[in-house]
Amino acid sequence: MRVLARTLALAMVLACGTAAHAADTIRLAVQKTGTFSWELATIREAGLDKEANLALEVTELASPEAGKIALRAGNADIMLSDWLWVSRERALGAKLTFYPYSSALGAVMVPAASPIKTLADLKGRKLAVGGGPIDKSWLLLQARMKQDGIDLKSDATIVYGAPPLIAAKALDGEMDASLNFWNFCAQLEAKGFRRLVGIEEILPKLGAKGAVSAVGYVFDESWAASHRDAVARFIAMTRKAKQLLVTSDAAWDKIAALTGATDPAMVKTYRDRYRDGIPRRSISDEEADARVLYRVLAEIGGRDLVGPAAELDPGTFYHALSGD
Repeated sequence: MRVLARTLALAMVLACGTAAHAADTIRLAVQKTGTFSWELATIREAGLDKEANLALEVTELASPEAGKIALRAGNADIMLSDWLWVSRERALGAKLTFYPYSSALGAVMVPAASPIKTLADLKGRKLAVGGGPIDKSWLLLQARMKQDGIDLKSDATIVYGAPPLIAAKALDGEMDASLNFWNFCAQLEAKGFRRLVGIEEILPKLGAKGAVSAVGYVFDESWAASHRDAVARFIAMTRKAKQLLVTSDAAWDKIAALTGATDPAMVKTYRDRYRDGIPRRSISDEEADARVLYRVLAEIGGRDLVGPAAELDPGTFYHALSGD
Protein backbone atom coordinates (compact mmCIF):
# COMPACT_ATOMS: atom_id res chain seq x y z
CA MET A 1 0.00 0.00 0.00
CA ARG A 2 2.89 2.34 0.87
CA VAL A 3 4.44 1.67 -2.55
CA LEU A 4 1.08 2.32 -4.24
CA ALA A 5 0.66 5.57 -2.30
CA ARG A 6 4.13 6.77 -3.26
CA THR A 7 3.45 5.88 -6.90
CA LEU A 8 0.17 7.79 -6.89
CA ALA A 9 1.81 10.79 -5.22
CA LEU A 10 4.62 10.80 -7.78
CA ALA A 11 2.09 10.60 -10.63
CA MET A 12 0.17 13.57 -9.20
CA VAL A 13 3.36 15.62 -8.91
CA LEU A 14 4.33 14.81 -12.49
CA ALA A 15 0.84 15.62 -13.74
CA CYS A 16 0.81 18.97 -11.95
CA GLY A 17 4.29 19.76 -13.25
CA THR A 18 3.25 18.96 -16.80
CA ALA A 19 0.15 21.15 -16.52
CA ALA A 20 2.15 24.00 -15.02
CA HIS A 21 4.61 23.95 -17.89
CA ALA A 22 2.23 23.31 -20.77
CA ALA A 23 2.86 25.80 -23.56
CA ASP A 24 0.30 28.56 -23.99
CA THR A 25 -1.27 28.56 -27.45
CA ILE A 26 -1.50 31.79 -29.44
CA ARG A 27 -3.34 31.78 -32.75
CA LEU A 28 -1.80 34.06 -35.37
CA ALA A 29 -3.40 35.31 -38.58
CA VAL A 30 -0.51 35.96 -40.95
CA GLN A 31 -0.46 37.32 -44.48
CA LYS A 32 1.39 34.67 -46.47
CA THR A 33 3.58 37.14 -48.35
CA GLY A 34 4.04 39.59 -45.46
CA THR A 35 7.11 40.35 -43.36
CA PHE A 36 5.53 38.78 -40.25
CA SER A 37 6.30 35.41 -41.86
CA TRP A 38 9.99 36.39 -41.87
CA GLU A 39 9.90 37.06 -38.14
CA LEU A 40 8.04 33.82 -37.41
CA ALA A 41 10.53 31.79 -39.43
CA THR A 42 13.35 33.35 -37.40
CA ILE A 43 11.53 32.57 -34.16
CA ARG A 44 11.15 28.92 -35.07
CA GLU A 45 14.64 28.55 -36.47
CA ALA A 46 16.13 29.91 -33.22
CA GLY A 47 13.69 28.01 -30.98
CA LEU A 48 12.44 31.24 -29.42
CA ASP A 49 8.85 29.96 -29.28
CA LYS A 50 9.91 26.99 -27.17
CA GLU A 51 12.07 29.24 -25.00
CA ALA A 52 9.00 31.43 -24.39
CA ASN A 53 6.86 28.33 -23.72
CA LEU A 54 4.44 29.29 -26.47
CA ALA A 55 2.71 27.17 -29.07
CA LEU A 56 2.14 29.33 -32.15
CA GLU A 57 -0.74 28.26 -34.38
CA VAL A 58 -0.36 30.08 -37.68
CA THR A 59 -3.11 30.57 -40.23
CA GLU A 60 -1.80 31.95 -43.51
CA LEU A 61 -4.16 34.33 -45.26
CA ALA A 62 -4.17 36.05 -48.63
CA SER A 63 -4.68 39.63 -47.45
CA PRO A 64 -4.73 41.93 -44.41
CA GLU A 65 -8.52 42.15 -44.73
CA ALA A 66 -8.79 38.40 -44.25
CA GLY A 67 -6.77 38.78 -41.04
CA LYS A 68 -9.13 41.46 -39.76
CA ILE A 69 -12.10 39.18 -40.39
CA ALA A 70 -10.40 36.29 -38.58
CA LEU A 71 -9.59 38.47 -35.56
CA ARG A 72 -13.08 39.96 -35.29
CA ALA A 73 -14.66 36.51 -35.70
CA GLY A 74 -12.60 35.14 -32.82
CA ASN A 75 -10.65 32.76 -35.08
CA ALA A 76 -7.30 34.42 -34.34
CA ASP A 77 -5.71 36.04 -31.29
CA ILE A 78 -3.14 38.30 -32.97
CA MET A 79 -2.68 39.81 -36.41
CA LEU A 80 -0.80 42.76 -37.91
CA SER A 81 -2.55 46.01 -38.72
CA ASP A 82 -2.20 49.76 -38.05
CA TRP A 83 -3.22 51.93 -35.14
CA LEU A 84 -5.52 53.96 -37.38
CA TRP A 85 -7.72 50.91 -37.99
CA VAL A 86 -7.56 49.92 -34.32
CA SER A 87 -8.71 53.37 -33.20
CA ARG A 88 -11.53 53.32 -35.76
CA GLU A 89 -12.67 49.88 -34.57
CA ARG A 90 -12.61 51.05 -30.96
CA ALA A 91 -14.80 54.01 -31.86
CA LEU A 92 -17.24 51.53 -33.39
CA GLY A 93 -17.27 49.35 -30.26
CA ALA A 94 -14.58 46.69 -30.85
CA LYS A 95 -12.03 46.97 -28.05
CA LEU A 96 -8.89 46.08 -29.93
CA THR A 97 -5.42 47.27 -28.95
CA PHE A 98 -2.07 47.73 -30.70
CA TYR A 99 1.59 47.05 -29.88
CA PRO A 100 4.31 48.37 -32.27
CA TYR A 101 5.81 45.97 -34.83
CA SER A 102 7.48 48.20 -37.42
CA SER A 103 7.91 51.87 -38.27
CA ALA A 104 8.98 51.07 -41.86
CA LEU A 105 7.04 53.29 -44.23
CA GLY A 106 6.86 53.75 -47.98
CA ALA A 107 8.74 56.24 -50.11
CA VAL A 108 8.45 58.25 -53.28
CA MET A 109 10.68 56.48 -55.79
CA VAL A 110 12.02 57.77 -59.10
CA PRO A 111 14.36 56.29 -61.73
CA ALA A 112 18.03 56.95 -61.06
CA ALA A 113 18.35 59.41 -63.97
CA SER A 114 15.07 61.21 -63.30
CA PRO A 115 15.15 65.02 -63.41
CA ILE A 116 12.87 65.03 -60.35
CA LYS A 117 15.05 66.20 -57.45
CA THR A 118 12.55 67.52 -54.90
CA LEU A 119 8.91 66.91 -53.96
CA ALA A 120 7.98 70.18 -55.63
CA ASP A 121 9.21 68.69 -58.91
CA LEU A 122 6.24 66.28 -58.80
CA LYS A 123 4.03 69.09 -60.10
CA GLY A 124 2.85 68.27 -63.58
CA ARG A 125 4.20 64.71 -63.34
CA LYS A 126 2.53 61.31 -63.35
CA LEU A 127 2.59 59.83 -59.82
CA ALA A 128 1.42 56.28 -59.14
CA VAL A 129 0.15 55.49 -55.63
CA GLY A 130 0.13 51.96 -54.25
CA GLY A 131 -3.04 51.26 -52.30
CA GLY A 132 -5.74 53.81 -52.97
CA PRO A 133 -6.97 57.34 -52.33
CA ILE A 134 -7.03 56.90 -48.54
CA ASP A 135 -3.67 55.17 -48.23
CA LYS A 136 -1.99 56.68 -45.16
CA SER A 137 1.35 57.44 -46.79
CA TRP A 138 -0.44 59.19 -49.65
CA LEU A 139 -2.50 61.30 -47.25
CA LEU A 140 0.58 62.25 -45.24
CA LEU A 141 2.40 63.23 -48.42
CA GLN A 142 -0.54 65.41 -49.47
CA ALA A 143 -0.61 67.09 -46.07
CA ARG A 144 3.11 67.86 -46.29
CA MET A 145 2.83 69.28 -49.80
CA LYS A 146 -0.11 71.49 -48.85
CA GLN A 147 2.20 73.16 -46.35
CA ASP A 148 4.14 74.37 -49.40
CA GLY A 149 1.01 75.39 -51.28
CA ILE A 150 0.96 72.34 -53.58
CA ASP A 151 -2.17 70.21 -54.01
CA LEU A 152 -0.82 67.02 -55.54
CA LYS A 153 -4.29 65.69 -56.38
CA SER A 154 -4.79 68.56 -58.81
CA ASP A 155 -1.21 69.57 -59.57
CA ALA A 156 -0.09 66.08 -60.67
CA THR A 157 -1.63 63.18 -62.56
CA ILE A 158 -2.44 60.52 -59.94
CA VAL A 159 -2.85 56.83 -60.74
CA TYR A 160 -3.90 54.29 -58.09
CA GLY A 161 -3.26 50.57 -58.14
CA ALA A 162 -2.32 47.46 -56.18
CA PRO A 163 1.23 47.74 -54.78
CA PRO A 164 2.70 44.89 -56.89
CA LEU A 165 1.21 46.37 -60.05
CA ILE A 166 2.52 49.84 -59.26
CA ALA A 167 6.01 48.43 -58.67
CA ALA A 168 5.90 46.55 -61.99
CA LYS A 169 4.75 49.61 -63.91
CA ALA A 170 7.45 51.72 -62.26
CA LEU A 171 10.05 49.28 -63.56
CA ASP A 172 8.49 49.52 -67.02
CA GLY A 173 8.84 53.31 -66.94
CA GLU A 174 5.11 54.00 -67.22
CA MET A 175 5.13 56.84 -64.68
CA ASP A 176 7.47 59.57 -63.49
CA ALA A 177 7.37 58.59 -59.82
CA SER A 178 5.66 56.14 -57.50
CA LEU A 179 4.63 56.05 -53.85
CA ASN A 180 4.45 52.49 -52.57
CA PHE A 181 4.77 50.24 -49.52
CA TRP A 182 8.27 49.93 -48.09
CA ASN A 183 9.01 46.41 -49.35
CA PHE A 184 8.08 47.32 -52.94
CA CYS A 185 10.23 50.43 -52.64
CA ALA A 186 13.08 48.16 -51.53
CA GLN A 187 12.61 46.13 -54.71
CA LEU A 188 12.93 49.28 -56.82
CA GLU A 189 15.89 50.49 -54.80
CA ALA A 190 17.71 47.20 -55.39
CA LYS A 191 17.15 47.70 -59.13
CA GLY A 192 18.73 51.15 -59.16
CA PHE A 193 15.79 53.45 -58.40
CA ARG A 194 16.34 56.48 -56.20
CA ARG A 195 14.42 57.37 -53.04
CA LEU A 196 13.18 60.91 -53.56
CA VAL A 197 11.88 61.00 -50.01
CA GLY A 198 10.86 58.46 -47.40
CA ILE A 199 7.54 59.14 -45.70
CA GLU A 200 9.31 58.95 -42.34
CA GLU A 201 11.34 62.00 -43.41
CA ILE A 202 8.27 64.21 -43.70
CA LEU A 203 6.74 63.27 -40.34
CA PRO A 204 8.65 65.91 -38.32
CA LYS A 205 7.14 68.61 -40.58
CA LEU A 206 3.71 67.24 -39.63
CA GLY A 207 4.42 67.43 -35.89
CA ALA A 208 5.91 64.02 -35.03
CA LYS A 209 9.03 63.97 -32.85
CA GLY A 210 10.38 60.62 -34.01
CA ALA A 211 9.71 57.39 -35.88
CA VAL A 212 6.13 56.17 -35.50
CA SER A 213 5.22 52.51 -35.90
CA ALA A 214 2.86 52.20 -38.83
CA VAL A 215 2.10 48.53 -38.17
CA GLY A 216 1.69 46.58 -34.96
CA TYR A 217 0.46 43.41 -33.32
CA VAL A 218 -3.30 43.79 -32.86
CA PHE A 219 -5.38 41.82 -30.38
CA ASP A 220 -8.52 42.11 -28.29
CA GLU A 221 -7.88 43.86 -24.97
CA SER A 222 -10.11 41.44 -23.02
CA TRP A 223 -8.14 38.50 -24.43
CA ALA A 224 -4.90 40.28 -23.48
CA ALA A 225 -6.19 40.84 -19.95
CA SER A 226 -6.88 37.13 -19.49
CA HIS A 227 -3.59 36.10 -21.14
CA ARG A 228 -1.37 38.85 -19.76
CA ASP A 229 1.68 36.68 -19.11
CA ALA A 230 1.44 34.93 -22.48
CA VAL A 231 1.22 38.30 -24.24
CA ALA A 232 4.29 39.51 -22.35
CA ARG A 233 6.21 36.40 -23.38
CA PHE A 234 5.04 36.78 -26.98
CA ILE A 235 6.28 40.36 -27.16
CA ALA A 236 9.59 39.46 -25.48
CA MET A 237 9.99 36.61 -27.98
CA THR A 238 9.40 38.90 -30.97
CA ARG A 239 11.90 41.40 -29.59
CA LYS A 240 14.54 38.67 -29.47
CA ALA A 241 13.74 37.72 -33.07
CA LYS A 242 14.10 41.33 -34.18
CA GLN A 243 17.40 41.65 -32.33
CA LEU A 244 18.63 38.54 -34.10
CA LEU A 245 17.62 40.02 -37.46
CA VAL A 246 19.46 43.23 -36.53
CA THR A 247 22.72 41.56 -35.52
CA SER A 248 22.95 38.45 -37.68
CA ASP A 249 23.29 38.44 -41.46
CA ALA A 250 23.25 34.64 -41.22
CA ALA A 251 19.70 34.84 -39.89
CA TRP A 252 18.76 36.61 -43.12
CA ASP A 253 20.36 33.87 -45.19
CA LYS A 254 17.94 31.43 -43.58
CA ILE A 255 14.84 33.44 -44.52
CA ALA A 256 16.01 34.79 -47.87
CA ALA A 257 13.68 32.50 -49.81
CA LEU A 258 10.67 33.88 -47.90
CA THR A 259 11.41 37.44 -49.01
CA GLY A 260 10.89 36.56 -52.66
CA ALA A 261 14.12 38.37 -53.46
CA THR A 262 15.65 37.44 -56.80
CA ASP A 263 19.25 38.36 -55.99
CA PRO A 264 21.56 39.13 -53.01
CA ALA A 265 21.29 42.89 -53.57
CA MET A 266 17.55 42.76 -53.03
CA VAL A 267 17.93 40.66 -49.87
CA LYS A 268 20.41 43.24 -48.55
CA THR A 269 18.01 46.11 -49.28
CA TYR A 270 15.15 44.27 -47.58
CA ARG A 271 17.44 43.59 -44.61
CA ASP A 272 18.59 47.19 -44.27
CA ARG A 273 15.11 48.70 -44.59
CA TYR A 274 13.61 46.13 -42.20
CA ARG A 275 16.28 46.97 -39.64
CA ASP A 276 15.61 50.69 -40.04
CA GLY A 277 11.96 50.07 -39.18
CA ILE A 278 12.41 48.20 -35.90
CA PRO A 279 10.70 50.22 -33.12
CA ARG A 280 13.09 51.70 -30.58
CA ARG A 281 10.94 54.26 -28.74
CA SER A 282 8.75 54.08 -25.66
CA ILE A 283 5.06 53.32 -26.12
CA SER A 284 4.17 56.71 -24.64
CA ASP A 285 6.32 58.55 -27.20
CA GLU A 286 4.92 56.45 -30.04
CA GLU A 287 1.37 57.12 -28.90
CA ALA A 288 1.93 60.86 -28.54
CA ASP A 289 3.15 61.12 -32.13
CA ALA A 290 0.38 58.83 -33.39
CA ARG A 291 -2.12 61.19 -31.79
CA VAL A 292 -0.62 64.12 -33.71
CA LEU A 293 -0.58 62.25 -37.02
CA TYR A 294 -4.12 60.98 -36.45
CA ARG A 295 -5.37 64.57 -36.49
CA VAL A 296 -3.52 65.20 -39.76
CA LEU A 297 -4.97 62.06 -41.32
CA ALA A 298 -8.47 62.80 -40.02
CA GLU A 299 -8.37 66.25 -41.60
CA ILE A 300 -7.21 64.96 -44.99
CA GLY A 301 -9.01 61.59 -45.11
CA GLY A 302 -12.21 62.47 -43.25
CA ARG A 303 -14.77 59.96 -41.96
CA ASP A 304 -14.03 57.54 -44.79
CA LEU A 305 -10.65 56.98 -43.15
CA VAL A 306 -11.12 57.43 -39.41
CA GLY A 307 -14.82 56.87 -38.84
CA PRO A 308 -16.70 58.94 -36.26
CA ALA A 309 -13.75 59.74 -33.94
CA ALA A 310 -11.84 63.00 -34.41
CA GLU A 311 -9.11 61.89 -31.98
CA LEU A 312 -7.08 58.72 -31.48
CA ASP A 313 -8.91 56.49 -29.00
CA PRO A 314 -7.09 56.50 -25.62
CA GLY A 315 -6.92 52.69 -25.46
CA THR A 316 -5.43 52.19 -28.91
CA PHE A 317 -1.87 51.46 -27.68
CA TYR A 318 -1.18 48.52 -25.36
CA HIS A 319 0.56 49.70 -22.18
CA ALA A 320 0.47 46.62 -19.96
CA LEU A 321 4.20 45.78 -20.18
CA SER A 322 6.70 47.14 -17.67
CA GLY A 323 9.53 49.22 -19.12
CA ASP A 324 7.59 50.47 -22.15
